[in-house]
Amino acid sequence: MVLKDFNLLVTTSRGSEEDACSEIWYLLGEIGDSAIKVDRTGITGLIVAKTAFNPFEVIDKLRKILKERPYEFRYTFRVIPIEKVVRTDLGEIERATTELASRIEQNESFRVTVEKRFTGTSSKDIIEAVAGNIERKVDLSNPDKIILIEIVGGLTGISIIRPEQILAVMKERFQS
Repeated sequence: MVLKDFNLLVTTSRGSEEDACSEIWYLLGEIGDSAIKVDRTGITGLIVAKTAFNPFEVIDKLRKILKERPYEFRYTFRVIPIEKVVRTDLGEIERATTELASRIEQNESFRVTVEKRFTGTSSKDIIEAVAGNIERKVDLSNPDKIILIEIVGGLTGISIIRPEQILAVMKERFQS
């Protein structure tokens, strides 16, 4: 993977990676970003992007475009904000997650979601390493926050998000 400091992970259909790159580049330009980097990951259906903007604000702005002009989203399935990228190493993932997890309030619940691509590391090992350091209530079905671990081969993107902070194009398109 060329782009190592991505802050958006984008899913698309198999074989549409190039079209999704163009589409996300165009959409980020539409919201005023002029320093966009978009790259294929070498993983089918997955691209990464680096925006100059806060990735959470980007999700809100893209959601607004989706509501007003849903036809602009032809290849993009999901857009996921990424706060930190580390090497796919259990120790690095644990350190980065512990740092970000300080944003989970004392009274909030959480769950760890792991999406793995091209790694032999087990989800169970990752979840145990990450969740073991967080003294908050675990809620697997309706958490206040999700600790999202997105493994893309040798790199891992990590975010602490609320469930609605992922843009799910198909689902949201038909909710309107």
